[in-house]
Amino acid sequence: MPDPTPYPLDQLIERGSAQAPALALRDRTLTYEELRNGVARLAGWLASKRDKGDRVASWAAKGELTCLLPLAAARAGLVHVPINPLLKRAQVAHILSDSGAALLIGTKARLGSLEDGDVPPGCVTIDEAETFSLAETENTIVPPSSHDAEELAAILYTSGSTGKPKGVMLSHANMWLGAVSVAHYLGMESDDVTLAVLPLSFDYGQNQLLSTWYAGGCVVPLDYLFPRDVAKACGKHGVTTLAAVPPLWAQLTDLDWPAEAVSSMRRLTNSGGALTLELVRDMQSIFPKTRIFPMYGLTEAFRSTYLDPALVDTHPTSMGRAIPFAEILVIADDGSLAEPGQEGELVHCGPLVAHGYWQDGKRTRERFKAAPDMSEYGGTAVWSGDRVTRDADGLLYFVGRRDAMIKSSGNRISPQEIESAALGTGLVAEAVALGVEDERLGHAIHLVVRPARDAAEPETALPRALQKELPNFMQPHVIHWRDALPLNPNGKIDRTAIAAEIGA
Repeated sequence: MPDPTPYPLDQLIERGSAQAPALALRDRTLTYEELRNGVARLAGWLASKRDKGDRVASWAAKGELTCLLPLAAARAGLVHVPINPLLKRAQVAHILSDSGAALLIGTKARLGSLEDGDVPPGCVTIDEAETFSLAETENTIVPPSSHDAEELAAILYTSGSTGKPKGVMLSHANMWLGAVSVAHYLGMESDDVTLAVLPLSFDYGQNQLLSTWYAGGCVVPLDYLFPRDVAKACGKHGVTTLAAVPPLWAQLTDLDWPAEAVSSMRRLTNSGGALTLELVRDMQSIFPKTRIFPMYGLTEAFRSTYLDPALVDTHPTSMGRAIPFAEILVIADDGSLAEPGQEGELVHCGPLVAHGYWQDGKRTRERFKAAPDMSEYGGTAVWSGDRVTRDADGLLYFVGRRDAMIKSSGNRISPQEIESAALGTGLVAEAVALGVEDERLGHAIHLVVRPARDAAEPETALPRALQKELPNFMQPHVIHWRDALPLNPNGKIDRTAIAAEIGA
């Protein structure tokens, strides 16, 4: 078990060797010494502009500013609010207002897209291009902080799949221990190179930076236009670690990868949805010597589980076991600890649990509750709403979302089960099952799919295949064929958009 002692988040970059590469930008590479100097100077400028506890938001593409700001804001005693650069002005306006941001740093074009009333009173906007010159002119250096690790360090806004985005409050301890945990179970070393392709505005993306820097490795931030840009960057920089979500993996496995990118890769990680067996096999075919880490997590508890790469072949559909510093319980509907094979709610306990939702007591009370009596950690736990089972060996399996269950003809049906059956036919590459209100059935089952490459007559073959795989009450009433499924700003399949399109 790694060291469970949390420290102020900004101290992560003190671990790397001074002259080792830390951040590979487009035009230059910062050493750890240069990274430390940049964070110290940026923190000094921030501290002179805002009071401790103020929220500072960023709305910009990946680059030096967005990579340094999480640590610089933490060192200055401020709370960082990273905003996904793909969001539109209405969503940004909500985040600025909800967080009470006192400062917004963004690219000129993005700031120019905001309209009157989008920026709350008292919030100052600053062009990203001016920030470093202002910090250099002021040249105030702030040394590593000694903040209480339980102080708030960041507010990460969820994608808003069920309404407006809500801000998850993360402490220094949450983010420090998350970095330690991931670096430990991934086996990261100081010579690792991580290609940061995921948005830095959510936990999975942010941890690309933090876990790498904890290990003393180098981060290569990349905003890609095409999947082939990812493969090219991996070859150019000798990338050893690549994290993605299933829709991106589906695109990446369609590419011809350069030999140098394959030979340098040590690990591939996945979260934000389950890998299909087809995807796993495609990844293994391209990267035969690379370890694959399927993972499960939620912003409210950072990360919960991972599957040991040694078990991927034998248990490809499993979520794995708890990560370091996480206690994962499966709680049956009667409040007891679920027996092996019995379905229950996944409950996450331990020091990775966030501090609730920013200024939203109602939703905080719904998700953040007292840990079950059998918890070793106790305190507050996240009740995920996800339905899972645990087998006799302790491996977890996803069943479905409690609030996403389809109720048809008196049956409670997991969308995941229908989706897995569809994907298992090999006829479709992506699938989303939803319930559409129906007077007779309660819910009619609608299945939205993207055909697999080279699938032979999938529109007639899929219904026949599903008749073999699923009971009558689980058969889709309507199948919608799409050339592509919409993605949300985090790169996940946008189930909300699909639901709106088909009237679910």
